[in-house]
Amino acid sequence: LRNYETTGSVIPSGRALGSALCRYVGCGGGQKILEAGPGTGAVTGFIIDRMRPEDELWMVELNPTFAEHLRGAFRQKPAFREAASRCHLIEGSVQRLGPLGEEGQFDLVISGLPLNNFSSENVHDILQAYGALLKPGGVLSFFQYILIRPARMFVSVGAERTRLKGVGEAIDGVLGEKEFAREWVWVN
Repeated sequence: LRNYETTGSVIPSGRALGSALCRYVGCGGGQKILEAGPGTGAVTGFIIDRMRPEDELWMVELNPTFAEHLRGAFRQKPAFREAASRCHLIEGSVQRLGPLGEEGQFDLVISGLPLNNFSSENVHDILQAYGALLKPGGVLSFFQYILIRPARMFVSVGAERTRLKGVGEAIDGVLGEKEFAREWVWVN
């Protein structure tokens, strides 16, 4: 709760959401996967379970507490330990990946970032970074809570309402006609 702006939920993502987000893991040969905002690793576990031996996972986590938690998971959880040599954790923001952030290098970007908590400019920058990091034909998989933004806009006024409207416009503006699927995960 103290880190509301960088934390999407007070509980980890559920199995149904993790499965939906990871639908494209393990499709194609030798995938290079980026997970942005892995948090405590709930979705990371689904990615690892679906990765093939030739796949690589790069995780970018801004929150140092979550990053340390992930390091612990790679030491303690058998499935994580087994995949550790193909998994790389970077502390920082996806917009500032540095040398790793070469354009067009990832087959799949899976985002756990709480886009509704950010400024519209930040959302736009994050989505632009995803687009630049994806190979042509790559897939971005992310989630939003159903009707949360419209409900929050309904009860908000002033700057908060403007921010939420801008977040929606940033998402729609960057995705545009590139969106090819949308799945409703009701149990999450």
